[in-house]
Amino acid sequence: MFFTCGPNEAMVVSGFCRSPPVMVAGGRVLVVPCLQQIQRISLNTLTLNVRSEKVYTRHGVPISVTGIAQVKIQGQNKEMLAAACQMFLGKSEAEIAQIALETLEGHQRAIMAHMTVEEIYKDRQKFSEQVFNVASSDLVNMGISVVSYTLKDIHDDQDYLHSLGKGRTAQVQRDARVGEAEAKRDAGIREARARQEQVSAQLLSEAAMARAQRDFELQQAQCDAAVSARKATADLAYELQVARTKQQIEEQRAQVLVVERAQRAQLQEHEIGRRELELEATVRKPAEAERYRLERLAEAQRSQVILQAEAEAEAMRVTGAAKAAAVAARARAEAAQAAAKAEAFGQYQEAAVVEMVLQRLPQAAEAVAQPLLGTRRVTVVAGASGDLGVSRLPGEVLDVVTRLPGAIEALTGVSVTQAAQKKSQCQG
Repeated sequence: MFFTCGPNEAMVVSGFCRSPPVMVAGGRVLVVPCLQQIQRISLNTLTLNVRSEKVYTRHGVPISVTGIAQVKIQGQNKEMLAAACQMFLGKSEAEIAQIALETLEGHQRAIMAHMTVEEIYKDRQKFSEQVFNVASSDLVNMGISVVSYTLKDIHDDQDYLHSLGKGRTAQVQRDARVGEAEAKRDAGIREARARQEQVSAQLLSEAAMARAQRDFELQQAQCDAAVSARKATADLAYELQVARTKQQIEEQRAQVLVVERAQRAQLQEHEIGRRELELEATVRKPAEAERYRLERLAEAQRSQVILQAEAEAEAMRVTGAAKAAAVAARARAEAAQAAAKAEAFGQYQEAAVVEMVLQRLPQAAEAVAQPLLGTRRVTVVAGASGDLGVSRLPGEVLDVVTRLPGAIEALTGVSVTQAAQKKSQCQG
C-alpha cells in the first residue's frame, strides 16, 4: 500500500526489510500492512515566545527579557532528520515546541547572566546573535534548526531602566536647552550679520545696477548706431543683391531659353532623323526597290517596244515609200496626161502646173497617212535622239510628204518651192 505526505511532513517506515527505518520527507512510500509500520513527524515551523523572568545580570540587576524564535525540524538533512526522529517520533508539535522552548530559555538566561543591563539594552543585536549561535549549536543535535531569533522586550521591576533613561533624558534636555540658547544666540548674530550683508549687498546691487544701466545705455546707443549702419548697409546690399538676382534670373532665363531652343532643335533633329529613318525604312527603300524593279521591267518593255516600234516603223516606212512611189507614178501619169492636155490645148503655163500639183498635195499626204488609220494601238517609246513619244508620228508623215516636191521636180522638171515663192511675190 502506498502512503504519501506533503512537503511539511516526514514519514518513517520500520519493520520487515526496513532496517534501518526509511525516512521520506514530502513524498510517497510503499508499506506492507501487518509487516511494516509507518509513523509521521511534522516539519512545520514552530514560533516560540521565549520569556526569561527576573534574571540577574552580571551586575546583579534583575531584568525580564522576552524573545521570539522560529524553529523547525530540518527534513532535507538526513542526519538531523534521523536525530529528530529518534528524539521526537510519536510526540506532538506542542511537545516538540515545549522541549525547544525550554532549551532556548535556558540559553537565553545564560547569556543574560554574562551581560550587563546596559549591554543588553544598548546592543540588542549582539544579544540576539549570541542567543542564536549558542541555541543553534545545541538544538542541531536534536535535529532542530533555529530559523531566526529576535529580542522582543526588556523590562524590570526596579525601575533600573527608567533611571538610566532619566539621566540620559536630563542630559538630553540640558543639551537641548544649551543648544537652543546657542542656536538663538547664533541666530541673532547671523541675523544681524545677514542684515548687514543684506544692506551692503543692496547698496552694492544698486551701484551695480546703476553701472549696469549706464553700460546698458551706452551699449544700446552703440548698438543703435551699429544697427542703423548695418541696416543702411543691409538695405544697399539688399538692393544690390536684388539687382544681381534679377540679372542672374534674366541670364538664367536666357540660358534656359537657349537650352530650350537647343533642346527643341535637337529634338527636331532627332525627329527629322527618326522620320528620315522611318521614311528610309518604310518609303524610300521599298520605293527604290520598286523603282529598280520597274526600271528593269520598263527596260525590258522598252527593249521589246523599241524592237516592235522599229519593226512597225520600218514597215510603215516601206509601206509609205511604196505608196509614195504609187502616188508619184500616178502623178507622173496625171502630169503626162496634163502635158498631153496642154499640148492638146496648145500651151500650158508653169503656173497652172504648179497649181495643179499643189491641189494634189493634200491627196498625197492623205495617202501617206492612210496606213495610220488602221492602227489599233500606239506604243509611245522614247528614242535615243530626236522627237519623243507621239510627236514622232507626224514627223514620220511629214518626212514622207517633204520628199514629194523633190519627186515632182524629178518627174516634171517644175520646182514647186520656186513656183510657190514666185506666186507669193506676185500676189504681194
